[in-house]
Amino acid sequence: MHIPTAAPAPAKPLPIYRQLYFQVIVAIVLGAILGHYEPLIGEKMKPLGDAFINLVKMIIAPVIFLTIVTGIASMTHLRTVGRVFAKAMAYFLFFSTLALIVGMIVAHVVQPGAGMNINPAELDQTAVHSYVEKSHDLTLVGFLMDIIPKTLLSAFVDGNILQVLFVAVLFGIALAMVGDKGKPVLNFLEALVAPVFKLVHILMKAAPIGAFGAIAFTIGKYGVGSLINLAWLVGSFYLTAFLFVAVILGLVCRLCGFSVFKLARYLKAELLLVLGTSSSESALPSLMEKMERAGCSKSVVGLVVPTGYSFNLDGTNIYMTLAALFIAQATNTELTLGHQIALLLVAMLSSKGAAGVTGAGFITLAATLAVVPEVPVAGMALILGVDRFMSECRSLTNFIGNAVATVVVSRWEGALDRNRLQLALDGRESELPPPVDALPEALPAKG
Repeated sequence: MHIPTAAPAPAKPLPIYRQLYFQVIVAIVLGAILGHYEPLIGEKMKPLGDAFINLVKMIIAPVIFLTIVTGIASMTHLRTVGRVFAKAMAYFLFFSTLALIVGMIVAHVVQPGAGMNINPAELDQTAVHSYVEKSHDLTLVGFLMDIIPKTLLSAFVDGNILQVLFVAVLFGIALAMVGDKGKPVLNFLEALVAPVFKLVHILMKAAPIGAFGAIAFTIGKYGVGSLINLAWLVGSFYLTAFLFVAVILGLVCRLCGFSVFKLARYLKAELLLVLGTSSSESALPSLMEKMERAGCSKSVVGLVVPTGYSFNLDGTNIYMTLAALFIAQATNTELTLGHQIALLLVAMLSSKGAAGVTGAGFITLAATLAVVPEVPVAGMALILGVDRFMSECRSLTNFIGNAVATVVVSRWEGALDRNRLQLALDGRESELPPPVDALPEALPAKG
């Protein structure tokens, strides 16, 4: 006779001072105060932020590899992999292009550089020279060749997300094709997932220290005062990014049956971490774990999130066209419609070529302007001082864009547990049932 057991009591929520998002908020505030009042000491805090980002980058490759391999190897129909990847790329291409167009429209409407009357010949190009040098490597052919690692293991050594993704997809397909012979390997990798994600949790405890060091350095080195001269540009960018998330991505979320603001609240600890470190990579492992917990299939999460970090950079794209037209306006450079279309097309390609490059937004801008000579590259010196502040907004927008993409593609695939998503977004994570990882591959392909 089966005797029903009582359901386990929901876990008692942690006190607020023990929650990661609160600790990161406190760290950001303290770091900003230190950087403002003691800028020299604030600058010396940079290693704290760098060390934390390096800690997270250390674990990114294993997280991506294990998530993708176990997800693909558990599939019974490998054509599902191609279907998910194709849908994700279609989504990325559409919204990345839309972000570029939005940045261009806002630049025309707001005119942030109008009236500055800057002579490009009088600008000091020394500071931007290193970025221009790096931008020369961002060719489309070079980008595609760089996806293939030199050896099977070098992708993990170099930490190149696209290379790890490439190796993981191939290995996952191979593991699925060998059938029962690959079961011991799959079982081992699935068992390895738990300690790897436990390590992620351990590393995330250092997040407040990393956020403190990064924000103290930023305020100490560049100062809040540096924002005043270019406040119109920075303000325009932040407002545009917010409207892109709230209106465009918000409409996408609404059509898919959830709220982008509830999604942002669910990811608040990760968003604060991205804000503090100015790097969306710092929250990549946590994003993958949280999206799976919120009802997205492990297979979709494994394919969409890492790919999105390279191809779905909404914030970076808005920044590129807005900053390029700001430079043109500030230097009184007349751009025809043909020049602007060329700028848009080049930006579409160069934004993909900066995947995994440190300071990608600024370097990609340099690569774009180098190909569109009508806009003086020297004008980048105008925005170098505030680029760090704009980098934070780029990272936040990129991060939210990838979270939305994961839910949308999961829904397209019929691989979204809407009950889990609703509970997670309503803040009722303690009531979540065990996750179901498998894609519903018996169903016909949609769309």
